[in-house]
Amino acid sequence: MPGRANDLIQIPASFWERPEVVAALRNRDIGRFFALVQQYTGASQTQIGIACILPQGKVSNIVNGIQQVEKLEVFDRIADGLGLPDPARISLGLAPRRSGSPRAIPVPQVPSASGLFTLDEGDREEDDSVRRRTFVGLTGATMVSAILDGIPRPRPPADAEALAPVLTGHSVDPAALEAPPDIRALTTAADDARRHYQACRYSDLVPLLSGLLGRLGAACQLLDGDDQLRAFTLSADAHHVAAGLLLKLDDRGLAAVAADRSMRAALASQDPVTVGASARVLTHTLMNGGHLTAAVTTASSQAQRLDHDITAHTPESLSVYGALLLRGAIAAAQRDQRDTAYQLLTEADDAAQRLGVDGNLRWTAFGPVNARQHRVNIAVTLGDAGTAVDVARGIDLRTITVTERKASLLVDTARAFLQWGRHEKAYIALRAAEEVAPEEVTGRPSVHRLVRDLITSAPPSIRRDAEQFATQIGITQ
Repeated sequence: MPGRANDLIQIPASFWERPEVVAALRNRDIGRFFALVQQYTGASQTQIGIACILPQGKVSNIVNGIQQVEKLEVFDRIADGLGLPDPARISLGLAPRRSGSPRAIPVPQVPSASGLFTLDEGDREEDDSVRRRTFVGLTGATMVSAILDGIPRPRPPADAEALAPVLTGHSVDPAALEAPPDIRALTTAADDARRHYQACRYSDLVPLLSGLLGRLGAACQLLDGDDQLRAFTLSADAHHVAAGLLLKLDDRGLAAVAADRSMRAALASQDPVTVGASARVLTHTLMNGGHLTAAVTTASSQAQRLDHDITAHTPESLSVYGALLLRGAIAAAQRDQRDTAYQLLTEADDAAQRLGVDGNLRWTAFGPVNARQHRVNIAVTLGDAGTAVDVARGIDLRTITVTERKASLLVDTARAFLQWGRHEKAYIALRAAEEVAPEEVTGRPSVHRLVRDLITSAPPSIRRDAEQFATQIGITQ
Protein backbone atom coordinates (compact mmCIF):
# COMPACT_ATOMS: atom_id res chain seq x y z
CA MET A 1 0.00 0.00 0.00
CA PRO A 2 1.57 3.33 -0.99
CA GLY A 3 2.91 5.35 1.93
CA ARG A 4 2.13 8.93 2.74
CA ALA A 5 4.55 11.66 1.64
CA ASN A 6 5.78 12.29 5.17
CA ASP A 7 6.47 8.61 5.99
CA LEU A 8 9.95 7.08 6.03
CA ILE A 9 11.10 4.99 3.10
CA GLN A 10 12.30 1.74 4.70
CA ILE A 11 14.79 0.02 2.40
CA PRO A 12 15.99 -3.31 3.79
CA ALA A 13 19.57 -4.46 3.26
CA SER A 14 18.35 -7.41 1.20
CA PHE A 15 16.89 -5.05 -1.39
CA TRP A 16 20.33 -4.02 -2.63
CA GLU A 17 21.33 -7.67 -3.19
CA ARG A 18 18.40 -8.53 -5.44
CA PRO A 19 19.61 -9.40 -8.97
CA GLU A 20 16.98 -7.22 -10.62
CA VAL A 21 18.04 -4.23 -8.51
CA VAL A 22 21.73 -4.75 -9.29
CA ALA A 23 20.91 -5.12 -12.99
CA ALA A 24 18.83 -1.93 -13.03
CA LEU A 25 21.64 0.02 -11.38
CA ARG A 26 24.32 -1.38 -13.69
CA ASN A 27 22.20 -0.47 -16.70
CA ARG A 28 21.44 2.93 -15.17
CA ASP A 29 17.78 2.12 -15.73
CA ILE A 30 16.39 4.52 -13.14
CA GLY A 31 12.81 3.93 -14.25
CA ARG A 32 13.14 0.23 -13.44
CA PHE A 33 14.99 1.05 -10.22
CA PHE A 34 12.26 3.43 -9.02
CA ALA A 35 9.62 0.81 -9.85
CA LEU A 36 11.52 -1.74 -7.74
CA VAL A 37 11.74 0.72 -4.85
CA GLN A 38 7.98 1.14 -5.04
CA GLN A 39 7.42 -2.62 -5.30
CA TYR A 40 9.55 -3.66 -2.32
CA THR A 41 9.08 -0.67 0.02
CA GLY A 42 5.58 0.59 -0.76
CA ALA A 43 6.96 4.10 -1.36
CA SER A 44 4.89 6.45 -3.47
CA GLN A 45 6.26 8.44 -6.40
CA THR A 46 5.79 11.59 -4.33
CA GLN A 47 7.94 10.13 -1.54
CA ILE A 48 10.65 9.12 -4.00
CA GLY A 49 10.51 12.55 -5.63
CA ILE A 50 10.87 14.44 -2.38
CA ALA A 51 13.73 12.20 -1.23
CA CYS A 52 15.60 12.61 -4.53
CA ILE A 53 14.66 16.28 -5.07
CA LEU A 54 12.64 15.47 -8.19
CA PRO A 55 9.08 16.57 -9.00
CA GLN A 56 6.53 13.76 -8.81
CA GLY A 57 5.65 14.29 -12.46
CA LYS A 58 9.24 13.66 -13.47
CA VAL A 59 9.42 10.53 -11.33
CA SER A 60 6.28 9.30 -13.11
CA ASN A 61 7.80 10.05 -16.52
CA ILE A 62 11.00 8.22 -15.59
CA VAL A 63 9.11 5.16 -14.34
CA ASN A 64 7.00 5.10 -17.51
CA GLY A 65 10.00 5.49 -19.82
CA ILE A 66 9.00 8.94 -21.07
CA GLN A 67 12.15 10.57 -19.64
CA GLN A 68 15.64 9.19 -19.01
CA VAL A 69 18.12 10.20 -16.35
CA GLU A 70 21.38 11.18 -18.04
CA LYS A 71 23.11 13.81 -15.90
CA LEU A 72 25.67 12.74 -13.30
CA GLU A 73 24.35 15.23 -10.77
CA VAL A 74 20.89 13.61 -10.92
CA PHE A 75 22.34 10.11 -10.45
CA ASP A 76 24.28 11.43 -7.46
CA ARG A 77 21.15 13.09 -6.04
CA ILE A 78 19.19 9.84 -6.35
CA ALA A 79 22.01 7.89 -4.69
CA ASP A 80 22.12 10.33 -1.78
CA GLY A 81 18.36 10.64 -1.48
CA LEU A 82 17.72 6.89 -1.32
CA GLY A 83 20.84 6.09 0.68
CA LEU A 84 22.55 3.75 -1.79
CA PRO A 85 25.29 1.77 -0.01
CA ASP A 86 28.72 1.78 -1.64
CA PRO A 87 28.25 -1.45 -3.67
CA ALA A 88 25.04 -0.02 -5.13
CA ARG A 89 26.76 3.31 -5.86
CA ILE A 90 29.53 1.46 -7.67
CA SER A 91 26.97 -0.51 -9.70
CA LEU A 92 25.44 2.82 -10.71
CA GLY A 93 28.85 4.09 -11.78
CA LEU A 94 29.35 6.46 -8.86
CA ALA A 95 32.27 6.71 -6.50
CA PRO A 96 31.80 5.12 -3.06
CA ARG A 97 31.03 7.63 -0.35
CA ARG A 98 30.55 5.84 2.97
CA SER A 99 30.19 2.34 4.34
CA GLY A 100 26.75 1.05 3.39
CA SER A 101 24.22 -0.08 5.95
CA PRO A 102 20.45 -0.39 5.80
CA ARG A 103 18.72 2.67 7.12
CA ALA A 104 15.39 4.42 7.08
CA ILE A 105 15.38 7.26 4.59
CA PRO A 106 13.55 10.28 5.99
CA VAL A 107 11.47 11.99 3.35
CA PRO A 108 11.56 15.73 4.12
CA GLN A 109 8.18 17.31 4.54
CA VAL A 110 7.58 20.25 2.26
CA PRO A 111 7.45 23.18 4.68
CA SER A 112 6.04 26.61 4.05
CA ALA A 113 7.74 28.86 1.51
CA SER A 114 9.07 30.97 4.37
CA GLY A 115 11.44 28.16 5.37
CA LEU A 116 14.23 29.53 3.22
CA PHE A 117 13.99 32.91 4.87
CA THR A 118 13.95 31.75 8.49
CA LEU A 119 17.05 32.52 10.53
CA ASP A 120 17.08 30.68 13.84
CA GLU A 121 19.01 32.04 16.77
CA GLY A 122 22.51 30.67 16.59
CA ASP A 123 22.20 29.92 12.88
CA ARG A 124 25.57 28.60 11.80
CA GLU A 125 27.39 27.05 8.89
CA GLU A 126 26.57 23.34 8.93
CA ASP A 127 28.48 20.23 7.96
CA ASP A 128 27.99 18.57 4.60
CA SER A 129 25.42 15.96 5.62
CA VAL A 130 23.24 18.46 7.47
CA ARG A 131 23.49 20.92 4.60
CA ARG A 132 22.33 18.29 2.11
CA ARG A 133 19.25 17.60 4.22
CA THR A 134 18.63 21.32 4.59
CA PHE A 135 18.89 21.82 0.83
CA VAL A 136 16.33 19.06 0.24
CA GLY A 137 13.91 20.66 2.67
CA LEU A 138 14.40 24.22 1.53
CA THR A 139 14.24 23.52 -2.17
CA GLY A 140 11.00 21.78 -1.34
CA ALA A 141 9.95 24.94 0.47
CA THR A 142 10.70 27.01 -2.58
CA MET A 143 8.83 24.46 -4.69
CA VAL A 144 11.79 24.14 -6.99
CA SER A 145 11.82 20.38 -7.14
CA ALA A 146 8.92 18.94 -5.21
CA ILE A 147 6.23 21.12 -6.78
CA LEU A 148 7.45 22.40 -10.16
CA ASP A 149 7.39 19.88 -13.02
CA GLY A 150 9.37 19.79 -16.23
CA ILE A 151 12.07 22.28 -15.29
CA PRO A 152 14.50 22.69 -18.22
CA ARG A 153 18.14 21.93 -17.62
CA PRO A 154 20.99 24.39 -18.16
CA ARG A 155 21.78 25.37 -21.73
CA PRO A 156 24.66 27.32 -23.23
CA PRO A 157 24.40 31.05 -22.42
CA ALA A 158 22.50 33.16 -24.92
CA ASP A 159 24.68 34.93 -27.48
CA ALA A 160 23.16 38.27 -28.45
CA GLU A 161 25.58 38.95 -31.29
CA ALA A 162 22.84 38.08 -33.81
CA LEU A 163 20.88 41.12 -32.60
CA ALA A 164 23.62 43.61 -33.45
CA PRO A 165 23.03 43.82 -37.24
CA VAL A 166 19.27 44.24 -36.98
CA LEU A 167 19.48 46.80 -34.15
CA THR A 168 22.02 48.88 -36.02
CA GLY A 169 20.07 48.70 -39.28
CA HIS A 170 22.65 46.69 -41.21
CA SER A 171 20.53 43.59 -41.65
CA VAL A 172 17.34 44.02 -43.65
CA ASP A 173 15.39 41.13 -45.16
CA PRO A 174 14.35 42.28 -48.65
CA ALA A 175 11.48 39.79 -48.62
CA ALA A 176 10.01 41.51 -45.56
CA LEU A 177 9.72 44.73 -47.56
CA GLU A 178 7.97 42.99 -50.45
CA ALA A 179 5.44 40.71 -48.73
CA PRO A 180 2.33 42.32 -47.18
CA PRO A 181 2.83 42.33 -43.41
CA ASP A 182 0.51 40.06 -41.42
CA ILE A 183 -0.30 42.03 -38.26
CA ARG A 184 -1.86 39.01 -36.56
CA ALA A 185 1.20 36.86 -37.15
CA LEU A 186 3.42 39.68 -35.91
CA THR A 187 1.31 40.02 -32.77
CA THR A 188 1.66 36.30 -32.09
CA ALA A 189 5.42 36.43 -32.62
CA ALA A 190 5.79 39.46 -30.32
CA ASP A 191 3.79 37.67 -27.62
CA ASP A 192 5.99 34.60 -28.05
CA ALA A 193 9.06 36.77 -27.51
CA ARG A 194 7.60 38.06 -24.25
CA ARG A 195 6.80 34.53 -23.11
CA HIS A 196 10.33 33.34 -23.85
CA TYR A 197 11.73 36.27 -21.88
CA GLN A 198 9.51 35.74 -18.86
CA ALA A 199 10.23 32.00 -18.93
CA CYS A 200 14.00 32.76 -19.04
CA ARG A 201 14.42 30.88 -22.33
CA TYR A 202 16.99 33.35 -23.56
CA SER A 203 18.82 31.08 -26.00
CA ASP A 204 15.51 30.54 -27.83
CA LEU A 205 14.66 34.23 -27.63
CA VAL A 206 17.66 35.55 -29.56
CA PRO A 207 16.89 33.92 -32.95
CA LEU A 208 13.21 34.80 -32.57
CA LEU A 209 14.00 38.47 -31.94
CA SER A 210 16.60 38.73 -34.69
CA GLY A 211 13.95 37.93 -37.30
CA LEU A 212 11.02 39.64 -35.60
CA LEU A 213 12.64 43.07 -35.22
CA GLY A 214 13.32 43.30 -38.95
CA ARG A 215 9.80 42.20 -39.88
CA LEU A 216 8.30 44.74 -37.50
CA GLY A 217 10.48 47.47 -38.97
CA ALA A 218 9.17 46.63 -42.41
CA ALA A 219 5.58 46.56 -41.15
CA CYS A 220 5.97 50.04 -39.67
CA GLN A 221 7.02 51.30 -43.11
CA LEU A 222 4.49 49.43 -45.25
CA LEU A 223 1.30 49.59 -43.21
CA ASP A 224 -0.93 52.60 -42.65
CA GLY A 225 -3.77 53.66 -40.41
CA ASP A 226 -4.56 51.61 -37.30
CA ASP A 227 -2.46 48.68 -38.51
CA GLN A 228 0.60 50.90 -38.69
CA LEU A 229 -0.03 52.21 -35.16
CA ARG A 230 -0.37 48.62 -33.98
CA ALA A 231 2.91 47.74 -35.72
CA PHE A 232 4.65 50.59 -33.88
CA THR A 233 3.26 49.26 -30.58
CA LEU A 234 4.55 45.76 -31.35
CA SER A 235 7.93 47.17 -32.38
CA ALA A 236 8.16 49.09 -29.11
CA ASP A 237 7.38 45.92 -27.16
CA ALA A 238 9.83 43.76 -29.11
CA HIS A 239 12.66 46.28 -28.73
CA HIS A 240 11.77 46.47 -25.02
CA VAL A 241 12.33 42.72 -24.77
CA ALA A 242 15.61 43.01 -26.69
CA ALA A 243 16.85 45.74 -24.38
CA GLY A 244 15.90 43.75 -21.29
CA LEU A 245 17.73 40.68 -22.56
CA LEU A 246 20.83 42.69 -23.46
CA LEU A 247 20.87 44.26 -20.00
CA LYS A 248 20.82 40.79 -18.46
CA LEU A 249 23.82 39.92 -20.63
CA ASP A 250 25.66 43.12 -19.58
CA ASP A 251 25.65 44.41 -23.18
CA ARG A 252 24.95 48.05 -22.30
CA GLY A 253 25.79 49.44 -25.72
CA LEU A 254 23.28 47.39 -27.70
CA ALA A 255 20.79 47.68 -24.84
CA ALA A 256 20.87 51.48 -25.19
CA VAL A 257 20.22 51.17 -28.93
CA ALA A 258 17.30 48.81 -28.34
CA ALA A 259 15.81 51.01 -25.60
CA ASP A 260 16.03 54.07 -27.82
CA ARG A 261 14.31 52.23 -30.67
CA SER A 262 11.61 51.05 -28.26
CA MET A 263 10.86 54.60 -27.15
CA ARG A 264 10.87 55.95 -30.71
CA ALA A 265 8.38 53.29 -31.80
CA ALA A 266 6.26 53.91 -28.68
CA LEU A 267 6.01 57.62 -29.45
CA ALA A 268 5.04 56.80 -33.03
CA SER A 269 2.29 54.49 -31.74
CA GLN A 270 0.52 57.49 -30.15
CA ASP A 271 -0.43 55.28 -27.20
CA PRO A 272 0.41 56.68 -23.72
CA VAL A 273 0.49 53.19 -22.18
CA THR A 274 3.02 51.99 -24.73
CA VAL A 275 5.15 55.09 -24.08
CA GLY A 276 5.02 54.37 -20.36
CA ALA A 277 6.03 50.76 -20.95
CA SER A 278 9.02 51.79 -23.04
CA ALA A 279 9.99 54.33 -20.39
CA ARG A 280 10.48 51.38 -18.03
CA VAL A 281 13.23 49.85 -20.13
CA LEU A 282 14.72 53.28 -20.86
CA THR A 283 14.93 53.84 -17.09
CA HIS A 284 16.51 50.42 -16.65
CA THR A 285 19.09 51.16 -19.35
CA LEU A 286 20.02 54.52 -17.83
CA MET A 287 20.30 52.88 -14.43
CA ASN A 288 22.61 50.12 -15.67
CA GLY A 289 24.75 52.71 -17.37
CA GLY A 290 25.27 54.54 -14.09
CA HIS A 291 23.03 57.47 -15.01
CA LEU A 292 21.00 57.18 -11.82
CA THR A 293 19.76 60.75 -11.59
CA ALA A 294 18.47 60.59 -15.15
CA ALA A 295 16.92 57.19 -14.44
CA VAL A 296 14.98 58.46 -11.40
CA THR A 297 13.86 61.56 -13.27
CA THR A 298 12.76 59.56 -16.32
CA ALA A 299 10.71 57.11 -14.29
CA SER A 300 9.08 59.79 -12.14
CA SER A 301 8.27 62.18 -14.97
CA GLN A 302 6.99 59.47 -17.31
CA ALA A 303 4.79 58.03 -14.55
CA GLN A 304 3.31 61.49 -13.94
CA ARG A 305 2.80 61.96 -17.65
CA LEU A 306 1.01 58.62 -17.97
CA ASP A 307 -1.18 59.40 -14.97
CA HIS A 308 -2.06 62.76 -16.57
CA ASP A 309 -2.72 61.39 -20.05
CA ILE A 310 -5.05 58.62 -18.88
CA THR A 311 -8.43 60.06 -17.93
CA ALA A 312 -9.49 56.91 -16.08
CA HIS A 313 -6.93 54.18 -15.48
CA THR A 314 -7.60 50.76 -16.91
CA PRO A 315 -6.00 47.65 -15.39
CA GLU A 316 -3.40 47.75 -18.19
CA SER A 317 -2.48 51.40 -17.71
CA LEU A 318 -2.40 50.97 -13.93
CA SER A 319 -0.03 48.01 -14.32
CA VAL A 320 2.36 50.00 -16.49
CA TYR A 321 2.12 53.01 -14.17
CA GLY A 322 2.95 50.92 -11.09
CA ALA A 323 5.76 49.01 -12.80
CA LEU A 324 7.31 52.32 -13.90
CA LEU A 325 7.23 53.61 -10.32
CA LEU A 326 8.94 50.43 -9.12
CA ARG A 327 11.71 50.85 -11.68
CA GLY A 328 12.24 54.40 -10.48
CA ALA A 329 12.34 53.21 -6.87
CA ILE A 330 15.14 50.77 -7.70
CA ALA A 331 17.11 53.54 -9.43
CA ALA A 332 16.65 55.79 -6.38
CA ALA A 333 17.85 53.02 -4.08
CA GLN A 334 20.95 52.50 -6.21
CA ARG A 335 21.60 56.25 -5.87
CA ASP A 336 21.16 55.84 -2.10
CA GLN A 337 18.12 58.11 -2.13
CA ARG A 338 16.28 56.20 0.57
CA ASP A 339 13.38 58.63 1.00
CA THR A 340 12.73 58.86 -2.74
CA ALA A 341 12.92 55.09 -3.13
CA TYR A 342 10.35 54.44 -0.44
CA GLN A 343 8.13 57.29 -1.61
CA LEU A 344 7.98 55.72 -5.09
CA LEU A 345 7.44 52.31 -3.50
CA THR A 346 4.50 53.66 -1.52
CA GLU A 347 2.95 55.09 -4.68
CA ALA A 348 3.48 51.76 -6.43
CA ASP A 349 1.91 49.92 -3.49
CA ASP A 350 -1.14 52.14 -3.81
CA ALA A 351 -1.41 51.32 -7.52
CA ALA A 352 -1.02 47.61 -6.74
CA GLN A 353 -3.81 47.73 -4.19
CA ARG A 354 -6.05 49.51 -6.69
CA LEU A 355 -5.25 46.81 -9.24
CA GLY A 356 -5.88 44.07 -6.70
CA VAL A 357 -4.10 41.14 -8.37
CA ASP A 358 -0.84 40.26 -10.10
CA GLY A 359 -2.23 39.90 -13.59
CA ASN A 360 0.89 40.32 -15.76
CA LEU A 361 -0.98 42.86 -17.86
CA ARG A 362 1.14 44.39 -20.62
CA TRP A 363 3.74 41.83 -19.52
CA THR A 364 4.58 43.81 -16.37
CA ALA A 365 3.95 41.07 -13.77
CA PHE A 366 2.74 44.01 -11.66
CA GLY A 367 0.52 43.62 -8.63
CA PRO A 368 0.65 43.45 -4.83
CA VAL A 369 3.08 40.51 -4.70
CA ASN A 370 5.32 42.06 -7.34
CA ALA A 371 5.48 45.28 -5.33
CA ARG A 372 6.62 43.30 -2.28
CA GLN A 373 9.28 41.60 -4.38
CA HIS A 374 10.68 45.00 -5.26
CA ARG A 375 10.83 45.86 -1.57
CA VAL A 376 13.24 42.93 -1.16
CA ASN A 377 15.45 44.23 -3.97
CA ILE A 378 15.41 47.79 -2.67
CA ALA A 379 16.09 46.80 0.93
CA VAL A 380 19.17 44.75 0.01
CA THR A 381 20.34 47.51 -2.35
CA LEU A 382 20.17 49.97 0.57
CA GLY A 383 22.10 47.52 2.77
CA ASP A 384 19.09 46.42 4.85
CA ALA A 385 19.63 42.68 4.58
CA GLY A 386 17.46 41.91 7.59
CA THR A 387 14.56 43.89 6.17
CA ALA A 388 14.99 42.17 2.80
CA VAL A 389 14.78 38.71 4.37
CA ASP A 390 11.86 39.75 6.56
CA VAL A 391 9.88 40.96 3.53
CA ALA A 392 10.81 37.87 1.53
CA ARG A 393 9.59 35.70 4.38
CA GLY A 394 6.05 36.91 3.72
CA ILE A 395 6.07 36.06 0.01
CA ASP A 396 4.63 32.73 -1.09
CA LEU A 397 6.49 31.67 -4.22
CA ARG A 398 3.38 29.87 -5.45
CA THR A 399 1.76 33.26 -6.01
CA ILE A 400 4.52 34.28 -8.45
CA THR A 401 3.54 32.93 -11.87
CA VAL A 402 6.32 34.54 -13.93
CA THR A 403 9.48 32.43 -13.86
CA GLU A 404 11.82 35.38 -14.36
CA ARG A 405 10.31 37.18 -11.36
CA LYS A 406 10.51 34.06 -9.20
CA ALA A 407 14.19 33.56 -10.03
CA SER A 408 14.89 37.26 -9.41
CA LEU A 409 13.40 37.02 -5.93
CA LEU A 410 15.63 34.04 -5.11
CA VAL A 411 18.71 35.87 -6.41
CA ASP A 412 17.83 38.98 -4.39
CA THR A 413 17.36 36.76 -1.34
CA ALA A 414 20.78 35.23 -1.96
CA ARG A 415 22.23 38.75 -2.07
CA ALA A 416 20.57 39.52 1.26
CA PHE A 417 21.86 36.37 2.94
CA LEU A 418 25.37 36.96 1.62
CA GLN A 419 25.24 40.57 2.82
CA TRP A 420 24.19 39.23 6.22
CA GLY A 421 26.97 36.63 6.31
CA ARG A 422 24.59 33.64 6.07
CA HIS A 423 26.61 31.88 3.40
CA GLU A 424 24.83 28.55 3.48
CA LYS A 425 21.43 30.09 2.87
CA ALA A 426 22.86 32.31 0.14
CA TYR A 427 24.15 29.14 -1.53
CA ILE A 428 20.78 27.40 -1.17
CA ALA A 429 18.93 30.39 -2.64
CA LEU A 430 21.25 30.44 -5.64
CA ARG A 431 20.82 26.70 -6.19
CA ALA A 432 17.05 27.19 -6.01
CA ALA A 433 17.20 30.02 -8.56
CA GLU A 434 19.15 27.80 -10.94
CA GLU A 435 16.57 25.03 -10.56
CA VAL A 436 13.72 27.44 -11.31
CA ALA A 437 15.38 29.24 -14.25
CA PRO A 438 18.70 27.75 -15.41
CA GLU A 439 19.44 30.43 -18.00
CA GLU A 440 18.75 33.24 -15.53
CA VAL A 441 21.73 31.92 -13.54
CA THR A 442 24.03 30.43 -16.17
CA GLY A 443 23.77 33.36 -18.58
CA ARG A 444 23.81 36.42 -16.30
CA PRO A 445 27.18 37.98 -15.47
CA SER A 446 25.66 39.68 -12.41
CA VAL A 447 24.71 36.30 -10.94
CA HIS A 448 28.18 34.98 -11.76
CA ARG A 449 29.66 37.86 -9.78
CA LEU A 450 27.41 36.98 -6.86
CA VAL A 451 28.59 33.35 -6.93
CA ARG A 452 32.22 34.50 -7.01
CA ASP A 453 31.55 36.75 -4.00
CA LEU A 454 30.10 33.76 -2.19
CA ILE A 455 33.16 31.65 -2.98
CA THR A 456 35.47 34.41 -1.78
CA SER A 457 33.72 35.02 1.53
CA ALA A 458 32.30 31.62 2.51
CA PRO A 459 33.95 29.24 5.01
CA PRO A 460 35.73 26.19 3.51
CA SER A 461 32.83 23.74 3.95
CA ILE A 462 30.46 25.89 1.91
CA ARG A 463 33.14 27.19 -0.42
CA ARG A 464 33.62 23.67 -1.79
CA ASP A 465 29.96 23.38 -2.71
CA ALA A 466 29.90 26.89 -4.15
CA GLU A 467 32.94 26.12 -6.31
CA GLN A 468 31.27 22.97 -7.64
CA PHE A 469 28.14 24.99 -8.37
CA ALA A 470 30.23 27.61 -10.17
CA THR A 471 31.76 24.92 -12.36
CA GLN A 472 28.33 23.45 -13.04
CA ILE A 473 26.92 26.74 -14.34
CA GLY A 474 29.99 27.58 -16.41
CA ILE A 475 31.77 30.17 -14.25
CA THR A 476 35.51 30.36 -14.86
CA GLN A 477 37.50 31.21 -11.76
